[in-house]
Amino acid sequence: MPAFPVSPKKQLELEALMRRLGVREEEFEERFLPSSGPGGQNVNKVATCVVLRHPATGLEVRCQQERSQAMNRFLARRILLSRLETQRLGRLSAERQRIEKIRRQKRKRSKRAKEKLLRDKHLHARKKSMRKGVSSGETD
Repeated sequence: MPAFPVSPKKQLELEALMRRLGVREEEFEERFLPSSGPGGQNVNKVATCVVLRHPATGLEVRCQQERSQAMNRFLARRILLSRLETQRLGRLSAERQRIEKIRRQKRKRSKRAKEKLLRDKHLHARKKSMRKGVSSGETD
């Protein structure tokens, strides 16, 4: 496995994830493209954007988060492996869970749920109106 500009711990975690998923470095197809966006002259001159493809599954990742090509290579592998893990294990990724939560929150309430909500609001309003103290008209 190529050396990346990350700590040895992160490098070992990546290797362990690859072993756990049964993926070898030779299975990846890697291309480099010129990046776009902030980064100055380095981004304009050097092909720092990494396109990593796993032909066996058809997954493809494009990474241009960092100015360094080597760092983008590492990040692309990490992203691709997490997607592969999600696909293989059938678990919902954290991003997918977040999207589903937002979708549930935006969904319209059923008629029954709306009626219950209004009933609870009226009950709460009645309780609050009973709490109002009796004014005696005297002031200190």
